[in-house]
Amino acid sequence: MLIVMDAAAAPEDVRRVVDTVNGLGLQAHPIPGAQRTAIGVTGNKGSVEPGVFENLPGVLEVIPVSAPYKLVSREAKRETTVVNVGGVPVGGQKLALVAGPCAVESEEMALAIGHAVRRAGANLFRGGAFKPRTSPYSFQGLGRDGLKILAKVRAETGLPIVTEVLDTEDVEVVAEHADCLQIGARNMQNFALLKKAGRAMKPVLLKRGMAATIEELLLSAEYLLAEGNYQVILCERGVRTFADHTRNTLDLSAVPYVQRISHLPILVDPSHGTGKRQKVLPLSRAAVAVGADGLLIEVHDHPEAALSDGPQAIVPEMFAQLVRETRALAPVVGRAL
Repeated sequence: MLIVMDAAAAPEDVRRVVDTVNGLGLQAHPIPGAQRTAIGVTGNKGSVEPGVFENLPGVLEVIPVSAPYKLVSREAKRETTVVNVGGVPVGGQKLALVAGPCAVESEEMALAIGHAVRRAGANLFRGGAFKPRTSPYSFQGLGRDGLKILAKVRAETGLPIVTEVLDTEDVEVVAEHADCLQIGARNMQNFALLKKAGRAMKPVLLKRGMAATIEELLLSAEYLLAEGNYQVILCERGVRTFADHTRNTLDLSAVPYVQRISHLPILVDPSHGTGKRQKVLPLSRAAVAVGADGLLIEVHDHPEAALSDGPQAIVPEMFAQLVRETRALAPVVGRAL
């Protein structure tokens, strides 16, 4: 259920509705909008009589929400959410360019790539301190030392940091160093981690699982919003199919579909989505063309020696070309860099 407040509703009117919802043993989720506040109601096992709320001062209307995901739907909030990541808006008119290595390998390497992508036009830096790997013998990241390196990259380049958190035990320390917590594809349905990340009240970048439907992605996002964290960014990063010409099949049709049914911004990761360096630039152009709110790009100065995902990382010169192409294409779809 969604309780839509009148544009002229006073703060005490909102508090009264929230108190009424909580008094019924339900959970109230105020969702501020550009014109008015809406209050999502969750926790009801059956139908709730709308009349309980319709006559409260400041209430404009009470709307049943038909989607299984209540707080992330367009029914709950009509305008697109703009997430503030360290001062960088994600979801507005300007495209977000998130760039950096798959894994932080050393301070020297991270700083070199950080300065290179900043000069080219990136506005957020990505890099993994904790790495989920298919093989237990692969490089697992530098852990907390990697977080310290990321903090130094932010201090020297001014780029806010996006980095992955793998375990509930590490949420606090990652949140202390990062501007945005990334929940990777393998953890999209790690519900304990989602709840803990939601309670951290830091922006969260949630990647689509490699075999997840859009509904499953949105329900995972619902876990974050249900904890009171509305600063959530979705990411399409490719799904597993029978195709063998690419690492994953990048589902660009997910972008306009998500934007129709959800108010959350969505990025596209053509690096994981293809696994092939030569496919990153053309799929980046395609992602901008279908309306993505930004790109997540892996950049490495020596990808042939990378400790993680070298074949899909582009070099800084290619990233600079990607930025030039994106800057030229963005105005065609009403966006900018």
